[in-house]
Amino acid sequence: MAESPEEVAVLVQRVVKDIRNAFQRNPYIDEIGLIPCPEARYNRSPIVLVENKLGVESWCVKFLLPYVHNKLLLYRQRKQWLNKDELIDITCTLLLLNPDFTTAWNVRKELILCGTLNPLKDLHLGKLALTKFPKSPETWIHRRWVLQQLILENSLPGHVTKGNVGAAPVERIHRLVQEEMNVCCEAAGRYPSNYNAWSHRIWVLQHLGKLTVKVLLDELSSTKYWVSMHVSDHSGFHYRQFLLKSLIGRTVTDNNVLVQNQMVNEQNPSLQNEEESAGAEAEAACVEEQSVDLPRHLEEELELCTELIDTYPGHETLWCHRRRVFYLQHHLSNRLPSLSAVVSSVDSSDETLSNSHHSPATSHMAQAMDVDGLNESSSKQGYTQETKRLKRAPTQDSFGPEMEYQFIDNVLSTCRDADQARFATAHRKWLVTFLSQ
Repeated sequence: MAESPEEVAVLVQRVVKDIRNAFQRNPYIDEIGLIPCPEARYNRSPIVLVENKLGVESWCVKFLLPYVHNKLLLYRQRKQWLNKDELIDITCTLLLLNPDFTTAWNVRKELILCGTLNPLKDLHLGKLALTKFPKSPETWIHRRWVLQQLILENSLPGHVTKGNVGAAPVERIHRLVQEEMNVCCEAAGRYPSNYNAWSHRIWVLQHLGKLTVKVLLDELSSTKYWVSMHVSDHSGFHYRQFLLKSLIGRTVTDNNVLVQNQMVNEQNPSLQNEEESAGAEAEAACVEEQSVDLPRHLEEELELCTELIDTYPGHETLWCHRRRVFYLQHHLSNRLPSLSAVVSSVDSSDETLSNSHHSPATSHMAQAMDVDGLNESSSKQGYTQETKRLKRAPTQDSFGPEMEYQFIDNVLSTCRDADQARFATAHRKWLVTFLSQ
């Protein structure tokens, strides 16, 4: 075993070279890990590559990590010169063993900005680091920075294959979003309540997925099985709450934009021809949002909560999620009468419309419609095809307060788990307090 500084330097240089050669032989490595090995038993490389798995024998880490760490610090302090290839190899080795070393990520940022390092390689490196350290905050932060660079450069490339060399930008964005979803899902499965992974998933939806209705509905569907298998993971259920809230906000906002365009055209007929094209585009963009049955999605989420609470008693996360979904559903149900009132307000005269904007009843109704910051958009009056449907057939509140009280009574009368009874009682107290406000 190496002991002198010269022997350690030779050993580390060989290991760093072996890691580089491993990535060159197999660019599809998808997982890294440490192989328990207290000491070197054979005169061979401590880097083991089996299929797509890269292993590092643990005995060499105590030599490898301090050496590359100190060498990088000397470079940053301008006490030692390293060329670009050496920087790439050293930072790669260091981040695979300690991905929370911010200086190494910053060096790689500089290499990306100067065009020396392909940003896709950093996405792959971060993905590998997350297989060993799934909650590494610095890795997630750097990953978002790389994605931002790709957005700014408008390059967003995918993996170059014969089938997608000429892929359209939209297809490449979709492929990149899907890749990020897979990375987040894998990291969330490796570490319970991985807040960093779920927060990154939200960021990707906001900046790459643009929170379109299709993306939100797809995410609701794709994460349903995952949360059913991780009933104590609060971060996963919080992500579904974000999806539901965004779905409500997206639908309300897009409908109001269409309504405002219609009202402007009615008040200014001379501008109607000039804005006809823009209005048609806005209406087409809102077709998908208008067809979303928000009450049904909230009812399905409550049904999921009911099923999981009955199947897995004693998990507080499920009760917290049920509380949040009921909150959203309650405010959405209060919204429905105001949507019907909007129909008459649009058909009325300008004077009546002006008075209705300032009436106390309307102000009170808008206040009741507030759903975590949605009050601003939902208080604007409008008339859409969705409001027509709601006026013709009002949604039945099959999961109203009475049903919620009945559910709590059933749980308390049948459960044998002390924690389940305690959570149900706490939920009843919250329900009484919330409905009395």
